[in-house]
Formats: sequence, structure tokens, C-alpha cells
Amino acid sequence: MGKNILVWIEQFRGQPASPSWEGLGLARRLSETLGGQVYACLFGDGVQELAQEAIAYGADQVLLADDATLADFRLEPYAALLAHLAREHEAEVILIGATFRGRDLGPAVAVDLDTGCVADCTALELADGQLVATRPIYAGKLLSTCRVPERRPAVFTTRPRAFPKPEPDAARSGQVVAVAPLLGEDQVASRVTGFLETEGGVNLADAAIIVSGGRGVGGPEGFAPVRDLAQALNAALGASRAAVDAGWIPYEHQVGQTGKTVSPDLYVACGISGAIQHQAGMRTSKVIVAVNKDAEAPIFQLAHYGIVGDLFKVVPAVTAALKEKLG
Repeated sequence: MGKNILVWIEQFRGQPASPSWEGLGLARRLSETLGGQVYACLFGDGVQELAQEAIAYGADQVLLADDATLADFRLEPYAALLAHLAREHEAEVILIGATFRGRDLGPAVAVDLDTGCVADCTALELADGQLVATRPIYAGKLLSTCRVPERRPAVFTTRPRAFPKPEPDAARSGQVVAVAPLLGEDQVASRVTGFLETEGGVNLADAAIIVSGGRGVGGPEGFAPVRDLAQALNAALGASRAAVDAGWIPYEHQVGQTGKTVSPDLYVACGISGAIQHQAGMRTSKVIVAVNKDAEAPIFQLAHYGIVGDLFKVVPAVTAALKEKLG
């Protein structure tokens, strides 16, 4: 195999997913040692404009499959085409964001290529000529370091926001190569019949700041001060499983092992005790602030800063101070 790196560019209706650009930044750094080319694999329908954006973020070449059969993400045609391109371009490494779609795609591509897939990586580097990946295990309580064996290409899914997003360089030049889908519509068993729209807001996976509420908010109306704080910080609104299971807030806000795994710059936990299931989804946050009236709550063992007190008094006071400070 060669030393080339393939990065899957995830998009939905023409809107790119940030982990794709993070992957291109990682690929550029790895290519400095490997010495190969960085290929961006862009699949969709009417997504040509994203090709130049991929070059600006670090791709040497964009493999563009623009076809109606690829309009919506479906595992069969996407996995078959990505595996085919990996063989054709002698890939050493395949990078895929560990999003909901990416977690499907990575293992499927690995099976097609008869290789391994290291999931949810938070670090990836070359040491002594070997690829070394770091990933959380045991619900995030430990970090595992994996050395990838000889079989290539190696497939990695990367945790969103675990790697820095590069600054785009509009002056970069690269080549856009049109590629054809590998499977025709009659060869794909699944169909996308539509999408259900959910309430708006900042995407949890992309958010730099997340403010979450838990069982301590007491009910649906208890999320009001948590929402106010999130709005003051231009943050995403999160929740614990207990709050979601109680029906106080929709599932798309859930952070944890059975919800979203997030890595924001700042995570504020309001009325969340900090069960291991919740910690698994937010442990890698850069700064964690906890507000809870129970001084023995497990969240305080993980938090960088903690406030022991009634969230209904503390959170509005913090919000008011922030609004005064931030204008």
C-alpha cells in the first residue's frame, strides 16, 4: 500500500460536518511524516461547491462523487465507494468523523477492506513508524493506547472536537476528480423516504459551550434558567438521561453513553449528579463546571470548578452577571 490518507467529508444537504475539516487538519499533520497525498472523499448530489472548501482545509485532491444515488447517506453505496477508492488510491489511513453516520461507515469500510477500525479516537500520531491511537474505554474512565498492526489501510473514526479545526487557506490549490458511484440504485436495498425536523438550536456535537440540566431541575419548567444561561453564553442545551427519560426535554439533547458524546471547551452541569453513564459522554470536555446542592455528588469529582448550592438561585445569578459583563 501507499502512504496516502483518505478523509471522508460528511455533509447533509450541502452543509459540511465540522469533524470532516478536523480530519483534514489531522491528515495534513500525518502526511508530513508519511509523505503521501491527502484525498478528500466527497459524496452527494449537488455538492460541487464543497470541493474547493475541502482543498482550502487541506486536501491535495478531492474525489467527488456527485450523483442522485448519493444524495442521502445510505451505508451500502457509501461504504462500497469509499472502500473502492481506498484500494484505488493505495490508502495507508482512512479518517472518518465519529458522528452517527461515521460510526456506521467506519466499521463497514473496514469489513470491506478486511482491516481493522479504531473507533472514537481522541489522539492519533506516528511513533517509531507505527500509528498510535488513543481512545476512551470503560465509559471514559480510562484511556487506551492502541498500536495499529501491519494490515492496511487502517480505519479510524475521530471524536468530534478532539482535534483542532484548521484555518482554511483560500490560496491553496488542488485537483478535483470526478468519480462514479460503485452501486446503482437497483443495487441498494435501503431508501430514504424523508426526515423529521426537530427544534432548532446549536448542535451538541459542534458546540464549543454546552449547558446541561439534570434531575435536579425538577421538571420541564425547571429548564428555564438552564436555557437562559445557555442563551447568554450562545451555548447548546444539553440534558442528562434522567431528564430525558422523565419526558422533560427531547432525546436530541441527551449527553451520555446512550446520547451524544461531546467535547466542548466548556461544559456546565446544572443539577446533574454525574452518573458514570453521563460522564462517559462529556468527560473529555476541556473545562467542566458543576452546580449541585449535593456536595457529595459524583460530578464534583470530575469537575474543574464546582458550586454547591441551589441551581435556581445560582444559575440565574450567574446568568445576570454574564449578561452584564458580556453586554
